[in-house]
Amino acid sequence: MAGVTDRPVRILCRTLGAGMAISEMVHSDTNLWDTKKTDRRLDIRDEPGPISIQIAGHDPKLMAKAARANEERGADIIDINLGCPAKKVLKKAAGSALMRDEVLCAEIFRQVVNAVQIPVTVKMRTGWDHLSKNGPAIAKMAEELGLQAVTMHGRTRCDMYKGGAEYDTIQRTREAVQIPLIANGDITSAQKAREVLSATGADAVMIGRGTQGDPWLPGIIAAQLDGRSLSRPSVDVQIATVAKLIREIQLFYGEQTGVKMARKHMQWFLKRFANGLEAWSHLNPIIDPDEQYQRFIELIDGGGLRDGTERTG
Repeated sequence: MAGVTDRPVRILCRTLGAGMAISEMVHSDTNLWDTKKTDRRLDIRDEPGPISIQIAGHDPKLMAKAARANEERGADIIDINLGCPAKKVLKKAAGSALMRDEVLCAEIFRQVVNAVQIPVTVKMRTGWDHLSKNGPAIAKMAEELGLQAVTMHGRTRCDMYKGGAEYDTIQRTREAVQIPLIANGDITSAQKAREVLSATGADAVMIGRGTQGDPWLPGIIAAQLDGRSLSRPSVDVQIATVAKLIREIQLFYGEQTGVKMARKHMQWFLKRFANGLEAWSHLNPIIDPDEQYQRFIELIDGGGLRDGTERTG
């Protein structure tokens, strides 16, 4: 997720048990890579493998070049973005806009697969809208052209994130392909993961927005699906973990940007608690990185966050 799954977040989620953490979306035009923003998105230092880099664009040659460049940088997997619903991405005919042009999708798949020696995967939606749920057909085409896995989010582009995800189209995709299929959308618990796997026949689940403020969730789901007992640690341990993430984000982005980027993670975390809003009201205005970190860590043994105060919904 752009602006969310940066290197500090990916490393934390992997440390807490996630099987894989995919990079933020990277523009396919390598001529635009010479910026601090893109350099951070391409930073995979110290990450445990397998490392999957997601590329976005609409030009098959540029997509192939970007895939090759990321392979040279150490990527283990190239993931093609056919799922992003954001308007600024669609204006460039990328992301989920590609699902309206199956011929172009095929050429992108073909050129990217031929450009690299590592596996190529694709992340997509069920279709552009409810009248054109062509996800199963594109997934089949991807398989025929050499892609090695498909992740499908259970909404169309026009749905954005409204309503609930539907899994019937993912189940139809399961019937269409033999390669690994990963189900995505509204998976916020081990029980929901079991239900989705049962309903779709998918091989795995991907968790996106559910990890925001809850980096323990993927590891908990993975453990419970494997028959192991795992739950979130005490609230104080959670606070200490998020505090460490805040510091890592500050160091990764630099003081000014780091404080801004850390705010969203604090807010997501505090929203999980019935009394987190008050704590957030004091933390939000802070602009000094050291004060931001210190005030957050002081929530341990204070601030009203306690075991048993987490929201159930």
